[in-house]
Amino acid sequence: MERAQERASAGGATASAAQPAVVGAAVELLVHGVGGATPEKMLNDPRTVRIAGDDTAAVYRRADDVDAETGPGDHRGGPVPEAYVWSNLTSGNGTRALWLLLLPFMVVNLAHWMRPGARGRTRTVRLYGLLVRLAGLTLTVLLVAAACEVALDLAAWQCAGTHACAERHSWLGFLAPTVSDGGWWSRPGRRLALASVLPAALTGLLWYLSHRTWSAYESQQPLFHDPEPEEETGRTALGRPGFWYGRRLGARLRAAHTAAGLLTVAAAAGTPAARFDRGPGGPAALDALGRLLDGALVTGAVAVVWVVCRRGRSERRLDRELDERLVRRLPLAALTLLALALVYAGWERPHWRSHGRLPGDATFGGIALVQGLLVIALAVVAHLLHRARPAPRAAMRGLGGPAVAMLACALGGVMSGGVSQRVADWLDGTGASIAGPPALLTWQASAIPPLLVVLLVLCVGLGWSTWRLRHAEVAAVDRDYPGEAKDPAHSGRIANVRAMAALTDRAPLVVAVTATMMLLLGAAALVGALTTEKTPAGAAHSAPPFVHGAAETAQALGSWLIGLGFALFVTWGRRAYKDASARRTIGILWDVGTFWPRAAHPFAPPCYAERAVPDLTWRMATWTRDTGGRLVISGHSQGSVLAAAAVWQLKPSERKRVALLTYGSPLERLYGRWFPAHFGPAALSSLHRQVACWRNLHRLTDPIGGPVRLPDGCGPEVDREPLKDPMAYGRTDRHPLPAPILGHSDYQADPVFAEERERLLARLRPEVPTPRHPGGEPQDSSGRSSA
Repeated sequence: MERAQERASAGGATASAAQPAVVGAAVELLVHGVGGATPEKMLNDPRTVRIAGDDTAAVYRRADDVDAETGPGDHRGGPVPEAYVWSNLTSGNGTRALWLLLLPFMVVNLAHWMRPGARGRTRTVRLYGLLVRLAGLTLTVLLVAAACEVALDLAAWQCAGTHACAERHSWLGFLAPTVSDGGWWSRPGRRLALASVLPAALTGLLWYLSHRTWSAYESQQPLFHDPEPEEETGRTALGRPGFWYGRRLGARLRAAHTAAGLLTVAAAAGTPAARFDRGPGGPAALDALGRLLDGALVTGAVAVVWVVCRRGRSERRLDRELDERLVRRLPLAALTLLALALVYAGWERPHWRSHGRLPGDATFGGIALVQGLLVIALAVVAHLLHRARPAPRAAMRGLGGPAVAMLACALGGVMSGGVSQRVADWLDGTGASIAGPPALLTWQASAIPPLLVVLLVLCVGLGWSTWRLRHAEVAAVDRDYPGEAKDPAHSGRIANVRAMAALTDRAPLVVAVTATMMLLLGAAALVGALTTEKTPAGAAHSAPPFVHGAAETAQALGSWLIGLGFALFVTWGRRAYKDASARRTIGILWDVGTFWPRAAHPFAPPCYAERAVPDLTWRMATWTRDTGGRLVISGHSQGSVLAAAAVWQLKPSERKRVALLTYGSPLERLYGRWFPAHFGPAALSSLHRQVACWRNLHRLTDPIGGPVRLPDGCGPEVDREPLKDPMAYGRTDRHPLPAPILGHSDYQADPVFAEERERLLARLRPEVPTPRHPGGEPQDSSGRSSA
């Protein structure tokens, strides 16, 4: 096995250059879907050999097929199967499950790609991207501000400054003036400076993870080709040379968000000291330094916003340049300001005492207000884009992006509020020793119970509609299996699976209701906190007993539900270290959420497609160029999305030599509806015209895959009628045992799969491999280099 692998690595990629390839050679490049797969299972052979790639992602063949292009004629009977295995890009490492804790960042990054399709409205499209990037920046500030609230306000300022609270938590004793007998660290500014290490370290960790994962995932340069005319690629950006190489924007956003996090910590530590120095009797020198510090922080914030607003992605060319000065100097300047702020805060102020909450309650209210305004503006821009070029099946009539951005902001607010409330409850055992978190955070956590009530009502309605659809599907199942003795229980099981699979199409309703409720509840929380300056229970103290009890219940439940949610996240992440099945489940969530490049938030989980798409593109381009043979790229589930994205990256001449076979594909059902600018009807119709041929297989029992639904007049039909599932209703000579309901899996077990693959191969025209000139570059029929 090792010898075969060495032989393949040394000469497999260029074997056809040394020996003449078999004329008419055919390859089927298999790409698995979510959850991962092994090469042995994909190739149905225990003896597999890696012919290209590394331990992270690689192409495998059966050991007997390593030299199929140049071997004897027994390989000519059918296509040589190759398996591209990319599971280690997503679910291979259990530590990646901890990225779920940064779920708001991933969600807001998805909102960037959900804009409606529009041609000729460049400024509106750029405005859409700018608004999403600004929303992502507010989420970074919110995360770091929440960490500051926990470490600086609740622990260092309130608990350490209160004798009863500090006595209950001995680990805070050296910070408490009464417990440590006025120790050096017991000064309020020094307590704040020491506690600032935690949010600053969190910011540094995010920077490190973003930089390291870019090097591991997104540093692969795509196959270089010149930009195509607008009329050929304008229907989707996925065919542009620089789409899967966002180094410049990623580095710029990483620098800006890192600086924003450090400046937030600096403001949280330095602003309270500056306020004290500006008070009556404050030292004049420290007052002047505080004003200078405030001005520097404002200047740094303006610089960060300017960097985020300055420029979006460069997709029309492969942008290898990097803003070296900006990327290095902006975080360094922010770190310098943080160090100066900590020194300033820790300066000796004998009469400074901590009481109440840290100044800065308005910070969270300001973030919430800005986020709400950004989401509303984003909805207006998305509506304008959708109205200019409406897509009939676009989710929420083009408002999917603003809705998802609202979910990201609400998740960030609720998580911040819940964690702060939970920590406050843990520190304050009596419930009376410390003031607790800002009122707005408590209001936001209290919004969870009413939101869950609304979602419960929605789930009941969806359950009722699913039950009705199940009864309608029973008759359809009986029609699909004519001549069979019907079993009502078996027909009901099949109908139930079909009805449950149809729930995927109701996702826009769920997102719309959730986003709308979060916007309304967030506005109510902001108004309630600003007008009463009290918690929900405190604001309802003089209200009727029912209202007061409901407010107290919502406040308590919100805090506990957030704590429970974080506990489940951490527990699930820990399970992924040891449990392969848990790692597989988390990997599915990772696969769906991290297909898109990090264009709106640099701290989102890394984009595996920036490695997988160039891999597939290079493999298809080099094999067809070297052999002139026929190639079918066969993608299942998320693998079909990777396959389509890789085909778009090929040159037009290469696309015409590739056939596409998709099955269980979410290309239209999920991606086409939620990402209309990139997978809408125009984009999929363009893909159909550019490849040699394309067939799509789906089942009614599949909750993920569906038809492509190309518009009329697009040439040969792509979608085959839904495959029967189960393949046989009862026992037959061909199926002596009961056939299972396959749903989203095992499409290759259906004989239709091999039939459609053979039809695609028959429609592809083999080409005689072109000779190579002495320089080693392949030439086309005119003698020009095709490289």
